Amino acid sequence: MIKTDICDLLGIEYPVLQGGMAWLGTAELAAAVSEAGGLGIIGAGHMPPDVFRAEIHKLKERTSKPYGCNIMLMSPFVNEVMEVALEERVPVITTGAGNPSTWVPAFKEIGTKVIPVVASVLLAKRLLRGGIDAVIAEGTESGGHVGDITTMCLIPQIVDAVDVPVIAAGGIADGRGMAAALALGASAVQMGSRFVVSEECIAHENYKEAVLKAKDRSTVMTGLTTGHPVRIIENLLARKYQSLEFSGAPKEALENLGAGTLRKAAIEGETKNGSVMIGQIAGMLTDVKPCATIIQDIVREAEEVMLNLKSVIR
Repeated sequence: MIKTDICDLLGIEYPVLQGGMAWLGTAELAAAVSEAGGLGIIGAGHMPPDVFRAEIHKLKERTSKPYGCNIMLMSPFVNEVMEVALEERVPVITTGAGNPSTWVPAFKEIGTKVIPVVASVLLAKRLLRGGIDAVIAEGTESGGHVGDITTMCLIPQIVDAVDVPVIAAGGIADGRGMAAALALGASAVQMGSRFVVSEECIAHENYKEAVLKAKDRSTVMTGLTTGHPVRIIENLLARKYQSLEFSGAPKEALENLGAGTLRKAAIEGETKNGSVMIGQIAGMLTDVKPCATIIQDIVREAEEVMLNLKSVIR
């Protein structure tokens, strides 16, 4: 069985984390992942504090195992949501789009682990000074908000630069990807796209179907001129956005076009004019499985891959 320092740090059975996806990282999905031995994560997104608290309570009704919450530091409710996380004594906090150092001391007092998502060595080293417990190094292959360095290049550089465990994210959907991440020095993997097409994910069936039909070149990046690029499946919305973006339109026009489009796709099932956020690994996703089966399959396959690699040493 694959056991790493992340398993000990977070109290989980397998070194597998679920990405904290806005609208889709709900209590249902997070609880299922945690029950299966990984770390389920509620994606707070732009949730108001009362909604966020309700999701935590819903999760606690479904599992007593460790879980986490992903908090977007650009959320208009970030301060209130952080207070809820402290009051509810959330075991693990992952963060994105900013520096969580302001809140680290308070979380340390209650034993919460703080793990930011980073897309560069410079950011990882800067956040390390704030007392974080690990980092999630996310390559540009990921769905949603992304950086510009590939996972293959990013992971070993961050592993060499920090003295805390590194969790690999971006382009990982099976045991081969997990084995590769571990070979690069990561202590665990985080997967978002793979769990989108799980039975427990509340994504609209149209959203899941769009992912299952995707090929290796089906995703594009929008927002390249804004400083906040987003990877989504190419559709009518993506083409409209790219056309507007490169015509010199003001930032406000781009924001208006993108506003609410993730919910439109994920919850309402509008996959032509909605934002179907998914990673480049979508072309490998061909079925919908329970979270427990997904985790068992990836860990078993990773073990097989690593054992088979011994045959090339002569």
